[in-house]
Amino acid sequence: MMPDLSKISDRYEELNRLLADPEVYGSPDLLKKYGAEQSALKTVVRKINEYERARRNLLESEEIVRSPDDEELAELAQVEIPVLKEKLENLEFEITRLLLPKDEHDERNTILEIRAGTGGEEAGLFVSDLVRMYRRFAEDHRWKMEVLSSHSTGIGGFKEIILLVAGRGAYSRLKYEAGVHRVQRVPVTDSGGRIHTSAATVAVLPEAEDVEVEIKPEEIRVDVFRSSGPGGQSVNTTDSAVRITHLPTGITVSCQDEKSQHKNRAKALKILRSRLLDLRKTEQRQAEAKERGAQVGRGDRSEKIRTYNFPQNRVTDHRIGYTKHNLDAFLEGDLDGLIEQLAAAREAERLQHAGQGQD
Repeated sequence: MMPDLSKISDRYEELNRLLADPEVYGSPDLLKKYGAEQSALKTVVRKINEYERARRNLLESEEIVRSPDDEELAELAQVEIPVLKEKLENLEFEITRLLLPKDEHDERNTILEIRAGTGGEEAGLFVSDLVRMYRRFAEDHRWKMEVLSSHSTGIGGFKEIILLVAGRGAYSRLKYEAGVHRVQRVPVTDSGGRIHTSAATVAVLPEAEDVEVEIKPEEIRVDVFRSSGPGGQSVNTTDSAVRITHLPTGITVSCQDEKSQHKNRAKALKILRSRLLDLRKTEQRQAEAKERGAQVGRGDRSEKIRTYNFPQNRVTDHRIGYTKHNLDAFLEGDLDGLIEQLAAAREAERLQHAGQGQD
C-alpha cells in the first residue's frame, strides 16, 4: 500500500505557491527549507503523474473490454491491459522507493578516521594507500580533503589519520566504507617474498554542526602538550598540541598537526562533535537492530567489509559478494561502481522491510 498520493501532489503545489510568496522569498532560511523540500518531491510528483495516467488508461482499457462496441479496439485493449498493469507495478515500486526516508546526514561533509590494525608497519603503509584512494575519489567528485589529525609511522605510513572530506553528498557515498579493510600482499619490508595479511579500520562520521551537538565547558578536560613526530621526537618547541577529553563519554581526541594551539583545539572540537553525533546514530541503529537486522553497511568498525588482494589484482566486498579483478583502478579511486551496488542492496533491504511492515 502506497501513501495517499494526492496529499503528496497537494503538498508539492503548496510548496510552489510558498516559493512564489514575497515573504518567503525574502527569508533565506524559509527559501532554503521549502526549496529543498520542493526539490525532493519534484521527481516523486513526476512519477505520480505518470502513475495516474497509466491508471486511467488501464481503467479505460478494462471498460472497453467489458463493453466492446468495436471488436478490433477491444482486442487492442486486451493486449494493452497486462502491459499497463506491469507499468503500474513498476511505478508503485519506484514511488515507494523515492518515498523511503532519506538519511538526514547524506548531504553533509564527512570525517574519515583511518587506523592501522593488525600487520605492524605494513598496516600503516596500507592506511597510506587508503588515504590516497579516498583522495583520488574525492578529486573525481570535486570534494575537498583536509587532514585534521595524523600520526605517521616514519616510513610513509600512518598509525592513524583523520580526514575531513568537504562536498555535497560526501557522506551519502563514503558511509559504505565503514569497517575493516584487509590487504593481502608482499610487504616492502619482507625480503622473503611472502604474502602477508594486514588490516586497517575505517570509521565514517557525518560532520556535526556546532548547534547540533552541544559541548558544555564543564564536560571537557583540555590538556596541552608538545607535538611529537615519529619515534617521539619533538617537532615543536611550544605546547601547541591539544588533547580534549569528553568526561561524560570518555571520548578523547588529540590534534597536533597545526603549529597553533587554537587551530588544533578547533580541529579537536570538530572531531569530538562528530564522534558524539556518531555515538547518537549508533545508539539509534542499535535500537532499530532489535526490530530487524541490517545486512548492508551497518557501519560497524569490527565488521570485515573488504579484501584487497594484490597478487590477484582483486578486490572483494564481502557484504554483497562483489569481486572484481581491477584492484589497480580501484586504488586510483574508481569506487563508484561498487558504491552504487552497495546503495542498491541497502535500498532493496529497506524496501523489503517497508513491505513487511505493511503486511
